[in-house]
Amino acid sequence: MIAVSKSSLSAQENGAKSADAYPRPLVTVDIVLFTFTEGELRVLLIQRKHPPFEGYWALPGGFVNIDEPLDQAAARELFEETGVSNIYLEQLYTFGDPQRDPRGRVITVAYFAIMSADAAEKTRAGDDAAAARWFNVYDLPSLAFDHERIIKYALVRLRYKLEYTALGFLLLPEEFTLSELQQVYEVVLQERLDKRNFRRKILAQGIIEDSGRLRYGDHRPAKLYHFTAAAIELEKARRRFP
Repeated sequence: MIAVSKSSLSAQENGAKSADAYPRPLVTVDIVLFTFTEGELRVLLIQRKHPPFEGYWALPGGFVNIDEPLDQAAARELFEETGVSNIYLEQLYTFGDPQRDPRGRVITVAYFAIMSADAAEKTRAGDDAAAARWFNVYDLPSLAFDHERIIKYALVRLRYKLEYTALGFLLLPEEFTLSELQQVYEVVLQERLDKRNFRRKILAQGIIEDSGRLRYGDHRPAKLYHFTAAAIELEKARRRFP
């Protein structure tokens, strides 16, 4: 028989009581979903159906069930509000300002994702949203809660990842010109890039290669490039194991 001292029991009881004494905050998930189309970096927003902020635009998201993993909750809420499914979601940051939600103490875990322009066209408003729409990330409407802050944080993450990974393969079609690639960088980074330096640096990274095909238009034919298989696999590995 193992003897347990009264002092140990007292400490355990006090610990249990102290845990119960703390009020339990609510937890939500919010998803920042980017796409690049028609020369714009866009983010998916839903129009809220219910108070608070009824009628306002907001990020897709909602409350986490008591027995639900966070990743599962994010995937569920995204599908319920936008119809988007089977997409990789990367945890972004946790936002916990006590005043961020008028309903009370609500902590949100934000997620970050990118989808192709083709897939973006298929998004729709689910039962939990009045509407779903893509907005230029640099021209947003008035947003509910602290969602503008969350989007700005996600944009910083996107810029950082674009500069050191092959994340661009998610923002471009399978084949693209160097001008189209440079446009993505300039729009996301919000700065003009010297054409010659950009091409020299991007080709030196070894993440894209000449496809051997040309695109014909009003001017001289432009070479088409694609991301290398090795670069894509490395980026997928980073996303699986962030």
